[in-house]
Amino acid sequence: MKIAPSVLACDLSDIRSGLKEMAYSGCDMVHWDVMDGHFVPNLTFGPGTVRWARNHSELPFDVHLMVTDPMQYLPLLTDVGVEMVSFQIEATSFAPRLISLMRELDFKPSVAINPQTSLVAVEEILDLVDNVLVMSVDPGFGGQEFMSSTFAKLEKLVEYRESQNLVFSIQVDGGVNLNNANELAATGVDIVVTGSSFFRAEDRPAFVRKIRGMDR
Repeated sequence: MKIAPSVLACDLSDIRSGLKEMAYSGCDMVHWDVMDGHFVPNLTFGPGTVRWARNHSELPFDVHLMVTDPMQYLPLLTDVGVEMVSFQIEATSFAPRLISLMRELDFKPSVAINPQTSLVAVEEILDLVDNVLVMSVDPGFGGQEFMSSTFAKLEKLVEYRESQNLVFSIQVDGGVNLNNANELAATGVDIVVTGSSFFRAEDRPAFVRKIRGMDR
């Protein structure tokens, strides 16, 4: 299971050190929560910050667009080393068009789904995306507890992936820690986004090793 710590949980007055800590600890990618203050109440990073950060990290960037108009952000994230971009299914009625643009810009397309949104909302595009990001907390706020109801959604998603012979990865974001990582891995999750649990760990490399070893 891969680990992608969220920049939002680090000391925002020293993002550079947070990025170095991710690399030193052996993380797989850097997760950016881009919020516009409209789709979710909070306002965080813009493409300019993500572009600046590329000078201070060699890890792949994983950008989660929690915005009302994801399409306008995509051109601003090109040539930055962004590997994957997630858009919220609740924010667009033109998902296939958005996914097509992502591929044209060399992003791995990923669809994100909120806790209260049924998997029915993404079933028609699962064959078009490379990843499905399942939110396990209310989006827009860090430090929340993992919603146990997420497991039922994950089981259905894994079952759909297997029955349809699809190859998308499954990512979970929100309240992930050492207490639930084992069950997440056993369920079939491929990537976890960690925030507070990573940056609060006394031994961050050991934390990463434990998370990554949970699926063995």
